[in-house]
Amino acid sequence: MPSSLIHRANDTRDCDADGLLGALRTVTDPRKARGRRYPLPGVLAAALSAVLAGARSFTAIGEWVGTLGADRLVRFGLSRPPTESMIRKLFARLDAAAVDAAMSRFWWTRCHTGDDQRRVIAIDGKTLRGARTSQQFAPHLIAAHEHDAGIVLGQLAVAAKSNEIPAVPELLATFDPDDLTGTVITADALHTQTDTAIAILAAGADYLFTVKANQPTLLAQLKALPWRDVPVHRAITKGRGRRVTRTIKVLQAPEQVTFPGAAQVAQVRRTVTVRGKKTVEVVYLITSAGYQQAQPATLAGWIQGHWGIEIRLRWVRDVTFDEDRSQIRTGAAPQIMASLRNTAINILRLAKWDNIAAGLRHHARNPDQAIKHILTS
Repeated sequence: MPSSLIHRANDTRDCDADGLLGALRTVTDPRKARGRRYPLPGVLAAALSAVLAGARSFTAIGEWVGTLGADRLVRFGLSRPPTESMIRKLFARLDAAAVDAAMSRFWWTRCHTGDDQRRVIAIDGKTLRGARTSQQFAPHLIAAHEHDAGIVLGQLAVAAKSNEIPAVPELLATFDPDDLTGTVITADALHTQTDTAIAILAAGADYLFTVKANQPTLLAQLKALPWRDVPVHRAITKGRGRRVTRTIKVLQAPEQVTFPGAAQVAQVRRTVTVRGKKTVEVVYLITSAGYQQAQPATLAGWIQGHWGIEIRLRWVRDVTFDEDRSQIRTGAAPQIMASLRNTAINILRLAKWDNIAAGLRHHARNPDQAIKHILTS
């Protein structure tokens, strides 16, 4: 694990005292002190204000920052606007893991749940396809996404020529153990792995995994259970010409299921009807949460919340920010930009913007509000 990913158990969380700028001050500046004209926290904050206003490229960031004026730049600790070229070169040299770790420490302090609620976190991966070149792989990042608030709590780059599976325990290890205690980690079938389950349980959390063909024995065991005899919990939603019926059946994990920590298993059926055409999807799940902690309606909510990451994070970054076509490719810059996009989404979510595109347009018209969010978050 990179040395920059300092375990949060040893972190005094001083960054919280000065908000988001305080978090950015914990990132090491790779430049020599002599001749350094622009403080790193100010450059990152100014670039974030541009992303919060919808900027997708270094050219757009440079143009936005150049229009802020001295009275606004000074609020970021800048005496003059950094140029597009300077920002591009600096971002390529930064320790992306350190930026992600700083953002993670900050957002954990801003994400709260009610006393009677469990925090539920979805783990999912995304490839920055536009950053692929003939000399380098496209960066692949995994993110921890909080179900309820809809914010990203952490991000980690998957090692080149590797895959997401070993990265999940590494991502969890960057969080403070106290933060993970009592949480629920949801993940798709790729992460239905014994090592991942053991890591989650060791952190004091519960898991909820989808079971598919990559675990053939477990899938066969679940399919063979007497689901016809199990009571069903049903929910129906309608809207925009769609009718979606979700049913869930839950059983205590039988003795033959030896997956680590398994307490319950479930069958979920999702029936979608559009203009009379019906499609049915059946999936199986396994969780370490017992019945008292996770009754059928609760499990159904966790499952739907996990599927929601597709719209609330991936879709926003792909469509609203057009991330897959981004031409930012050099060094750490693609991952840094992904971290700034996550941060912009978090700011807008906590400011109650359900439509992220509308939020970006609003802040493009109101730069002082964008700056205020960054300085007061």
